[in-house]
Amino acid sequence: MTGRRRTTTSRTSRSLRSTVLSAAVWAACASLVAGCGLVSDITGSSKDPITVMTWAPEKTQATNMPGMPAMARAYARWVNAHGGIGGRDLRVITCNDNNDTVGAARCARDAVEQQAVAVVGSYSQHARSFLAPLESAGIPYVGGYGVTDEEFASPLSYPVNGGQPALMAGNGRQLAAAGCDRTSLVRPDTVAGDQLPLLLDTGLSADRDGAFDVRAAEDATDYTEQARQALLRAGADPTRKGCVTAVLGDRTDTFFDSFRRTRDSYPKVRISTVLGSVDQTVIDRSGGKSGVYEGAYVTGWYPVATDRRWATMRKVISEQAFGDNRIDPADAGVQTTWIAYTVLKQVIESLGNGGVTSHTVREALDGGLKVRTGGLTPTLSWRFEDMIAARGFPRLVNADVTFQVVRDGRLVAARRGLVDVSRTLETTPMG
Repeated sequence: MTGRRRTTTSRTSRSLRSTVLSAAVWAACASLVAGCGLVSDITGSSKDPITVMTWAPEKTQATNMPGMPAMARAYARWVNAHGGIGGRDLRVITCNDNNDTVGAARCARDAVEQQAVAVVGSYSQHARSFLAPLESAGIPYVGGYGVTDEEFASPLSYPVNGGQPALMAGNGRQLAAAGCDRTSLVRPDTVAGDQLPLLLDTGLSADRDGAFDVRAAEDATDYTEQARQALLRAGADPTRKGCVTAVLGDRTDTFFDSFRRTRDSYPKVRISTVLGSVDQTVIDRSGGKSGVYEGAYVTGWYPVATDRRWATMRKVISEQAFGDNRIDPADAGVQTTWIAYTVLKQVIESLGNGGVTSHTVREALDGGLKVRTGGLTPTLSWRFEDMIAARGFPRLVNADVTFQVVRDGRLVAARRGLVDVSRTLETTPMG
C-alpha cells in the first residue's frame, strides 16, 4: 500500500461519489449507439484469440508482485496447450505499473488499445488512475488483489476476495480469539494505510482496547523506532497478553528484522501479520522454526498453500513455469491470479459460441453466473443481491478468511474451515 497523504472527505463520501459518478457514466453510455466500451466490443470473432491483461508492480522500492503476471502467462500457456478456452487461444498481455499513478494509467490505456476483454488478476495501489480508462472503455476488472477501496465500489470491478478490509477485520478476529488484550498495529503511513486501524479494531471487538497505531514509511530500510513504539505499547501491562501485528507489504520482513533485534529489551509479546505481507518463502528465509515468525498468527484469504485444493494450480506451475522463481504457489498474489483466471474461464465457457467481448463478459458476470473455485472460495456471484452490506465496500461478495499460524516453521491452519467476517465488516464505523 502506498500513496501520498492528503486531506480528503470521508471514505463513505468518496465511495458514494465514485458510485454515483460511475452510475452516471454508465447511464450515459447506455443511451449512445457508439459509446463506452466500443473499442473493446468491436472484437470477438470466434476464431480470434481472446485478449486479456494482467498488471502488477515489479522491481520497485515498495511492494512488488512479479508472480501475478508470471502466473497469468503460465495459465495462458496451459489452457492453450489443451485447446484454449472454447476452442480459442487465450492471449495474455502484461504491464508493470511501477507503483505509481502514471504507470497505472498507462497500463489501463494499453488494455484499451490492445482491445482486452478484461483485466484479470492484477495488483495496483492506484485505482483512481486505472479505473477511469477501464470504465470509459467498458473493460471489467476481474479478481484484482483488493488493495484499494475503489475496487469494491466500481461497477466494473468483480473482486474474488475481501481485499485488505477482510484481511484486517479477520486479523482482529484472530487476535481476539487468541486472547490479545493489548495490540500494536504497524502499518504504512499512506492513504491506503489509513483505513487499517479502524478495520482491525472492529475485528478486535468492543471489549478490548483499540490497537495502538504505529505509522511507518513503506519504503524504509530500518524500523527500529517503530518496533520500539509497538513493543512499548503492547507490553506495557505484563498481566495482559500483548500482540504486535505488522502489515507493510514487502517491507514487513524488514520490520520484523528490526523487531527481532529490539524485542529483548521489552516484555514478551506475540506477533501477527497477514498473507501477502508474509508467506512461507519469507518464513523459510528468516530461519524457519528458529526464526522470528515461529508462533506468529497469520490471516489469509484462502486455504493454506499445502491444501489439496491447490493441486491443479501446482500442476500448471510445474508444467508451464517450472524453475520460474517469480511464481510461488504460497504467494497470495499468485493464488488470487489463479482464482481470477478460473473465473474468466468459466465466464467464457458460459458464452458458448457467442462473441467474447468486454460487453458479453460483463453481461455474464452481471447476469448471475455462479463461479465455483473448487472450495478455494465460496461460490462467487456478483448480482446486487450477492453483495455484502459493508459500508464503503458495496462490491464485496466474499468476506471469508482463514486463520493460520506458524508452527515448526510451517504455515498451518490454526482452525478448520473458512471464517466469514461479513458481519464484522457490516458493523465497521466509517472513519
